[in-house]
Amino acid sequence: MQIGATTGTATQPGGTQDKAGLEKAAQQFEAIFLRQMMGAMRSASLAEGISDSSATDQFRDMADARTADSMASRGTLGIAEMLMRQFGARPGASAPTGPADKAE
Repeated sequence: MQIGATTGTATQPGGTQDKAGLEKAAQQFEAIFLRQMMGAMRSASLAEGISDSSATDQFRDMADARTADSMASRGTLGIAEMLMRQFGARPGASAPTGPADKAE
């Protein structure tokens, strides 16, 4: 089932809507990965600081989430780019061909 069929817009396999959706999902995955990584690094602290409180922790979590989103949108780690390559939706590149497409 294609989503376009339920919303009234036709989508072609490998169309621009598919590529844009995949790119957005790949960036979101990279952001989630970065958030988890930052959270793990923060939890590895050895001692409590003077200004540690639940409000400080909440603000730090929000700042980490914003930093992770920013890093993911810039492609800092390249996870989103690798996912785009894996699923064949890299801008300017054709989708990978299967064995049937190679036979001439």
